[in-house]
Amino acid sequence: MDSSKQKITVFSRNNCMQCKMVKRFLSEHGVVFSEINIDEQPAAREELMNEGFMSLPVIKADELTLTGFRPDELRKLVA
Repeated sequence: MDSSKQKITVFSRNNCMQCKMVKRFLSEHGVVFSEINIDEQPAAREELMNEGFMSLPVIKADELTLTGFRPDELRKLVA
């Protein structure tokens, strides 16, 4: 999967250790992503809850959506 051509969004919140670990993993592997912090954008929290997500982080890519810090799955986003 070519991460340079897909849009990757990390939904996070302040003081979330798994969120920090996901962002660090992606950055260290050169994966470009955007971040939406639900503490700063409460509407995003509602959106995630409506989609059935109950915990963070949520990582959305074109063909993959996952939750939590899962290096085995995150590696799929590394080109």
